[in-house]
Amino acid sequence: MDWSNEEKMELYAKVQMMSATDEQFRAELIENPIAALEKVSGKKAPDGIKIKIIEQDPNYTSTLVLPEFISDELEEDELDDVAGGGLLVKISVIAKIGFFW
Repeated sequence: MDWSNEEKMELYAKVQMMSATDEQFRAELIENPIAALEKVSGKKAPDGIKIKIIEQDPNYTSTLVLPEFISDELEEDELDDVAGGGLLVKISVIAKIGFFW
């Protein structure tokens, strides 16, 4: 079962507050993010979810989360389209960029 966007936002806010004020929770979150999130949400995490926790480093003023890399390489089916004389236009949209100050 998936978490709704509203549930994700509420969970994120709770986790932010708890991790800033509760050392034990912060350690649990770093050690096993899924279990910690399930404990806070009271719900099982969606199947296949992977979460990476990044601690703010006091030596830096910002953390920049990069989006997935978009390759200029053509996939096999795209090569077939081009080789067959078809016109291939590939437009990629960056779906997520996280930037925190």
